[in-house]
Amino acid sequence: MFGGNGMMKKLQEMQQKVEETKARLDTITVEGKASNGKVTVDMTGNRKVNAISINEELTSLDKEELEDLLVIATNDALEKAEKVNESEMRAASAGMIPGM
Repeated sequence: MFGGNGMMKKLQEMQQKVEETKARLDTITVEGKASNGKVTVDMTGNRKVNAISINEELTSLDKEELEDLLVIATNDALEKAEKVNESEMRAASAGMIPGM
């Protein structure tokens, strides 16, 4: 149906590359920032938050302002992690699927 064993082998190779890429993405860290780096969010390429840092200068902010900065930094980190993730997955599947 899909070209027999050749296609099955390609699918298995692709699955292995995807798993290897996911493992590699766990070792890649991106950093999202807000308020000129006074709030940072460190995240893996798999979009798992590792750490959040808030500069002591910001402890005088009210709860809503601090929450807004955390959202900005987290979204910045997510955007960067997504780009890394897409790039790594595209590289893993290169040559395996026509048109990728």
